[in-house]
Amino acid sequence: MNRNSIDELARRLAESVPEGVRAAGADLEKNFRGLLQSGFSRMELVTREEFDVQAGVLARTREKLDALEARLAALEQLPPPSAAAAPVAPSEPADDTPPPPPGGG
Repeated sequence: MNRNSIDELARRLAESVPEGVRAAGADLEKNFRGLLQSGFSRMELVTREEFDVQAGVLARTREKLDALEARLAALEQLPPPSAAAAPVAPSEPADDTPPPPPGGG
């Protein structure tokens, strides 16, 4: 909360007190201002800029979480690897015989 907002709120509070008490206007407004500043400082409020930065961090974190959840769901859809899976056949012949010459033989 900025200084002008606190001053405006203190002024409004001072104006809202009954007419008989309002005679101490400047003192009353000063006391209200002090109370408001003290109260707000104890609340550990953040600035709008700090809030916006944290909101951005949260949005990026949420995007990463959504991507990881989608990736996990896709992985869970894959069939489980079997322990007794047959070895993959080699793409070339297993024996050491040379291939036949081109054009017959």
